[in-house]
Amino acid sequence: MGYREKYEQWCSDPAFDEATKAELQKIAGDEKEIEDRFYKDLSFGTGGLRGVIGAGTNRMNVYTVAKATQGLANYIRKQGGEEKGVAIAFDSRNMSAEFSETAALCLNANGIRTYRFETLRPTPELSFALRELHCIAGIVITASHNPPEYNGYKVYWEDGAQITAPKDREIIAEVQAVTGFAAIRTMERAEAEKKGLFRVIGEKMDDRYMEELKKLVLSPETIRRMADSLKIVYTPLHGTGNLPVRRILSELGFSNVQVVPEQELPDGNFSTVDYPNPEDPKAFALALELAKKTNADLVLATDPDADRLGVYAKDTKSGEYLPFTGNMSGLLIAEYELSVRRKLGRLPKNGALVKTIVSSDMADGIAEEYGVEVIEVLTGFKYIGEQIKLFEQTGSHEYLFGYEESYGCLVGTHARDKDAVVAVMALCEAAAYYKEKGLTLIDQMNNIYEKYGYYKEDLVSITMKGMDGSERIQKLLENMRKNPFQKIGNYDVIALRDYESDTRLELKSGDVTPTGLPKSNVLYYELERGGWCCVRPSGTEPKIKFYMGVKEESPGKAEEALEGLKTALMELAK
Repeated sequence: MGYREKYEQWCSDPAFDEATKAELQKIAGDEKEIEDRFYKDLSFGTGGLRGVIGAGTNRMNVYTVAKATQGLANYIRKQGGEEKGVAIAFDSRNMSAEFSETAALCLNANGIRTYRFETLRPTPELSFALRELHCIAGIVITASHNPPEYNGYKVYWEDGAQITAPKDREIIAEVQAVTGFAAIRTMERAEAEKKGLFRVIGEKMDDRYMEELKKLVLSPETIRRMADSLKIVYTPLHGTGNLPVRRILSELGFSNVQVVPEQELPDGNFSTVDYPNPEDPKAFALALELAKKTNADLVLATDPDADRLGVYAKDTKSGEYLPFTGNMSGLLIAEYELSVRRKLGRLPKNGALVKTIVSSDMADGIAEEYGVEVIEVLTGFKYIGEQIKLFEQTGSHEYLFGYEESYGCLVGTHARDKDAVVAVMALCEAAAYYKEKGLTLIDQMNNIYEKYGYYKEDLVSITMKGMDGSERIQKLLENMRKNPFQKIGNYDVIALRDYESDTRLELKSGDVTPTGLPKSNVLYYELERGGWCCVRPSGTEPKIKFYMGVKEESPGKAEEALEGLKTALMELAK
């Protein structure tokens, strides 16, 4: 069925409500918009759904959510997991509450018990809750840090991590097997509650989550001495972080915390920012304004589902507030956690630090310093969560820390996804620890660079929307595979890793070995002098991403080398 036929079906079929039909009638003369909404089904990828909210097969709406959930329900039933049930959470985005209830009632109609948070909660708390409740799966309705018009649907399995192979492919197959909306089951909430299928997760889960976070504190005495003197400005960017972040800081004794009032309350339109992403400097405008008024030490922002943390810290030498990249904040926390653990005699012999392939290689230097093994995984925190499960199953390692460059990290194993609430806690603990030594976080970051070398990384994302954009992204990657780069700027390419074909090609010798990681549409260039580049399509947005990193002897040389590498890569990728 072509896109035009699908459009006509949605406009006339009694299965679709009148509001949906009215929305579609408004675009009757816009052929390009009709094509974009119906040229494909919104793809259920390895993590779930993500797309623009609206009517159509290629949009986030109650019908596409129900279709995905019916496929998940079919899979759970085949696993015999009805009684274990599914935990469900949602963030502050438009339609999040509605989509979460749609998912719950579809599962209930399939005989599967659900445990749903009645109000918005952070994604990491869902990861925690589903393990506490011994559920077989979990669902979070969120589009993370995407623009306001987006929403999404992420699936977790009983280990608390997002689904990975082979379950991701098996669930995707079940979702794809639901070919018509007539096959989707649902029921009324009152009936589901009466049958004990629709249950609410209460505030006791919040208490348990907080208890687990506080167990991770390494320097409680330092916090008691320094907490009052550390000035913190925080913004939840209209998302789920407001209550849990304020609560954990308050319960640990950090009393000097100010929340940006304009961004405190949930708002699905994210009316004070264009893009609710703590990676975007513009998202910090109001927070930095408040920080300057109050002479704050730290400025913190969490994204809408509170799994990513952005950081600015005051540089007392210049008086300016300087940003931390995701690599910088992750590595600063890693250095703090491992160094204090060593002082306390709490570093295990089989400790592991887990990072993604596009994260800073400084992690290797830190791990070597503390006798910890670095384990590298594909992009996506679900692969870090998967390692925690494997460590527990095999006893091979003890998980100490995991991070990715996109502003996500995890201290502890209470959750199996990145957790901005625990990241705030750990970063503020570290700030108190270094402040007692007369150091700002800027000072400490400079100390880390002096110790391990000046690593510098960057990311360029190019948006290519629609069917044409998707084809252009695939063609670009195909061309890069057919014509491997021998040199990128001033760097010779030492080896090319193609995770799609599971090969690592040594350019000088021609030797080919496996990458050892799962299949993924990613190209990675190992460069001389510790440089690297990586190219991959985004799994959640219509973008192709170019990552790169260098290591030099000084900050100036690192900056210059990175700019040269970026310019050369963009020229080659045209």
